[in-house]
Amino acid sequence: MEIVYFTIAAIFLYLVSDWLLNRIEKMMGKRSEYRSVIFFAIIMLLAFILFNLVQYVQTGTTTDIKEAAVTEEAAKQ
Repeated sequence: MEIVYFTIAAIFLYLVSDWLLNRIEKMMGKRSEYRSVIFFAIIMLLAFILFNLVQYVQTGTTTDIKEAAVTEEAAKQ
């Protein structure tokens, strides 16, 4: 199932990066000479943000589950 999440994340990152680059070029009024470099920078920044967010959410959930298990075990004793 993890591969599905990574695939969805990759598609999302590509589409958002392309949309942002098109917006930037529209504001400039022309195609950028360094389009691929700008696209790479945008997608790297978004990937860093997205995967840190996923890690934060995943860590918080794991910690909550562990704390609940410890609390439940302590209540049984």
